[in-house]
Amino acid sequence: MLVGSPPGSGTDAVARLLVSEMKDYASSFVVENRPGAGNRIALDVLKTSARDGSVAALVPAGTLVIYPHVYRKLSYDALNDFIPVTTVCDISFVLTMGPMVPHHVQTLGDFVAWCKANPGKASYGTPGTGSVMHFTGMMLARASSFQFVHVPYPGPRALQDVMGGQVAAAINSPGPALPHIQSGALRALATTGPHRSSSLPEVPTFKELGYSDLEAVEWFGVFVPARTPSDTIRKLYTAIRDALKMNEVASGLSKLSFDATGCTPAEFTRLVKSDFARWAKIVQTSGFKPED
Repeated sequence: MLVGSPPGSGTDAVARLLVSEMKDYASSFVVENRPGAGNRIALDVLKTSARDGSVAALVPAGTLVIYPHVYRKLSYDALNDFIPVTTVCDISFVLTMGPMVPHHVQTLGDFVAWCKANPGKASYGTPGTGSVMHFTGMMLARASSFQFVHVPYPGPRALQDVMGGQVAAAINSPGPALPHIQSGALRALATTGPHRSSSLPEVPTFKELGYSDLEAVEWFGVFVPARTPSDTIRKLYTAIRDALKMNEVASGLSKLSFDATGCTPAEFTRLVKSDFARWAKIVQTSGFKPED
């Protein structure tokens, strides 16, 4: 199972949790980390791997449905070089603010008003340019007509800088932010999912607060190289579906702030295509200029 992020990352933890319950598919599994280039290296490896079901990849949505719209050139064709097998889990994100923002700012409406009044300070950190979190911030700024400076980070430093007062806010997955929200070091304003996060049940969604277009959930799914036989895909899908039914997997995903999902290869294919089209429109209307 290829993973495009380093050992210890969220995607790596999900992959190891999943394959631990897939012994009926193969007697042994190796999680092979190919970190770098925002998960693109793992997809480059998958593209040229054997088409016999021996190599698959656990892939975050952004690499296939956003990257084609934010990079001028990719070494893979997102819709034609891979076959979707099934989703495994998904995750929503949370907007938090730190001590740069005065304590009387308590709601999303308050925060937007503060950003408008303090354009030199209105900034937000995310794990990287071209991510779901990056465009969530852009959509918020566009919907509310204010300047929101994006500060990309290659690791977990975004939250540290928000708590240190160097950056006003951050958009991240709930897991790393949760202990800091609970301690009061960060204040949570809104989450991006279709419903409230089980980790943060007291925090409203953007949709609840009137931002109907700000729903953003990143799925993680398993893919195999194009032209892998349909029987092989069916066997892999069945093994993953059965693993996701195991309590150990479901509870493990929950501890990581992921929600277990799972859908058929046909359903997943439709999801990839619809998300590809949705994010193409979002990137285009955002004014984002494609990178090399």
